[in-house]
Amino acid sequence: MISDGRCSSSYTHYGLWLWIPGSRFARPGMADRMSLDLHFLLFLLLRMAISAAFVVTASIITERAGPVIGALVATLPISAGPSYVFLALDHDAAFIAQGSLASLPINAATIFMCLTYVVLAQRHSLLVSGGSAVAVWIVLATIIRRFDWSLTAGLAANLIAFGICIPLLAGYRHVKMPLVTRRWYDVPMRAALVATLVAIVVSTSGWVGPRISGIIALYPVVFTSIMVILHPRIGGPPTAAVLANSAWGLLGFGTAIAVLHVAVVSFGSAVGLCLALGTCIGWNLTLWGIGRRAMHKAHRP
Repeated sequence: MISDGRCSSSYTHYGLWLWIPGSRFARPGMADRMSLDLHFLLFLLLRMAISAAFVVTASIITERAGPVIGALVATLPISAGPSYVFLALDHDAAFIAQGSLASLPINAATIFMCLTYVVLAQRHSLLVSGGSAVAVWIVLATIIRRFDWSLTAGLAANLIAFGICIPLLAGYRHVKMPLVTRRWYDVPMRAALVATLVAIVVSTSGWVGPRISGIIALYPVVFTSIMVILHPRIGGPPTAAVLANSAWGLLGFGTAIAVLHVAVVSFGSAVGLCLALGTCIGWNLTLWGIGRRAMHKAHRP
């Protein structure tokens, strides 16, 4: 029985209203709320699609260009970058500054993830090597989450991590990349990985806060997709070579996170994000130029 615009069932004891679109029984403001929910969903889907397009493009370049160029592309902010842009659209500069402080030591966790995979992939399956690498990242991220990081501490963590890992990765860098035949599910899988990450970051940032958002935003989606797609197809050592070559690029990525934090505090989110992107691109172009000069010298008679 319905009377006075309310449902007289037991649900009324919980303050629930019967909602019928366009009817007089609709709860006041329900149409506006549904419109806002639809707007949020459509905007979220657009963000996911844009981010997925970046990662798919970078992954294809990685497959075609070889381990060195592929590593430089993979260490550009093609996953974390869109996540931070969307966070900046939803939150103020203070949120981005705090998130970047949490992201900085996570970059150190990523290089240990790479080292774990590279070593294990020489003799073990994707399940063992990739699973162990992701587990290392999760454990380190959990530990990092327990501390309040300053800029100095985050930079120190990166310097120590890369000082350990870069020499250990050097011997795995020079492997010829076999021809890769793309399969029908490659693009959808890569797109799904990064789209899911962006959805999690954007949807949860309001209640998990800047620290957790900064950690989630830096999950290495590109490296994970490279492992999952290339390892079964071309083997562990060539796939590991891509990640081994990424060490110096990741060091530049950590520098870009530090630049983001400092610039956001001083100039705001838009300038900070642009300067961080410029740092990544400039660093990787410098590495590319150094590599080309070394190659020319090696081929001279």
